[in-house]
Amino acid sequence: MKKLKRKELESYLQQVDGFENPKLVLEQYPTRPHIAACMLYTIHTTYDDIEDKLIADLGCGCGVLSIGAAMLGAGLCVGFDLDEDALEIFKANVEEFELTNVDMIQCNVCSLPSDKMLKRFDTVIMNPPFGTKYNKGLDMTFLKTALQIAREAVYSLHKTSTRENLDMTYQHHSSFIRRSRLISKWTSFAFLLVDF
Repeated sequence: MKKLKRKELESYLQQVDGFENPKLVLEQYPTRPHIAACMLYTIHTTYDDIEDKLIADLGCGCGVLSIGAAMLGAGLCVGFDLDEDALEIFKANVEEFELTNVDMIQCNVCSLPSDKMLKRFDTVIMNPPFGTKYNKGLDMTFLKTALQIAREAVYSLHKTSTRENLDMTYQHHSSFIRRSRLISKWTSFAFLLVDF
């Protein structure tokens, strides 16, 4: 597989089809190609948490993060989303790019952690619903789920106004040893926090 530069990745991600009719109650908003490319490229080149890794994309929507991770050499990227329509677009995008290291599961991310999923994935990536319009605190529920299913790292986009709450949630749901190992990734990745 050819090593992609960030600009090349962004160019490919601009070709990913998005929502035609986003569902406001699900807070469906696209992850812009520039933000997705910066996030994924940093995860890949700085932290080595994509190539040959088992990756979960929580609230994957149309699949821009999963597709980008797959292009950067993920062993397998599994997208999880509640919305069947979003997953149909995701499936079409994967077929268009002829990717074989991507799968998707239709489910409610909030009820995902079971004994079978605990610490199952090396890396979790996500741009969760912020929970600011209809589902207050939903981003925190996604974060808790991510921390339960990730073995190594969690990378997530959030509103900057929720930073303090995110840090408290992270501290509460991580063991001391795991926290000390992950804290540099969490804090170093703060530059990608989204403020809409």
